[in-house]
Amino acid sequence: MSVLAVIPARGGSKGIPRKNLLPVGGKPLIAWTIAQALEARGDGEVIVAVSTEDAEIAAVAREHGASVIDRPAELAGDTAPTEPTVLHAMDVVEGDGAQLDAVVLLQATSPVRRPDTIRRAIAQFRRTAVDSLVGVVPESPFFWRLPESAGQSARPAYDVTARPRRQELTPEQLHYFENGSLYVTAPHIYRTHENRIGGRTGLFVLDEVEGVDIDTLTDVAAAESMLTRLGWRTT
Repeated sequence: MSVLAVIPARGGSKGIPRKNLLPVGGKPLIAWTIAQALEARGDGEVIVAVSTEDAEIAAVAREHGASVIDRPAELAGDTAPTEPTVLHAMDVVEGDGAQLDAVVLLQATSPVRRPDTIRRAIAQFRRTAVDSLVGVVPESPFFWRLPESAGQSARPAYDVTARPRRQELTPEQLHYFENGSLYVTAPHIYRTHENRIGGRTGLFVLDEVEGVDIDTLTDVAAAESMLTRLGWRTT
């Protein structure tokens, strides 16, 4: 059985033009996620595919070792959801004879991952037999909510009378933020729910440093610093 690691990468981007090709640490942004997905190939057959409608992104993807799936124009607009793109990629690789037991959805704008992160996520997905696995970053539970109306007090989302010290927090006391970096999903969930999350769902806990997302140009320096910290070679 095979794993499809699909990286959606549109040519358009409103925040940062041509963001998927933005230089980060001496490489195009998308190249980092491709390299991390390729690292997972030691854990069985992993098909690494970039889904794009853009010729330049396709050329960069091939240069860095990924297969390319030509994304239909109707799936490449600003408002197009991700799940139909993944389903299209599944159709293409299954049409070529692949028998998938898992689909890994990777966001190219989250370039900071440990070298073994994707491989460990696939292993956890198989070991725990969940239907979907969501990449999350741990956060403290010290959240507050705004007052419901003027004159009311702000509301804590934790017990302020029994505030633990941060270093004493247990995994069960933490909150877990879905940062969009990765999802591992059984193919039947995409087929029946048209969603990356469904059925019995588990959490794959990423390191805090893996939470960097490229939304603005100021995020690039943080990503480069974290990539170097995790042992990736940058220039």
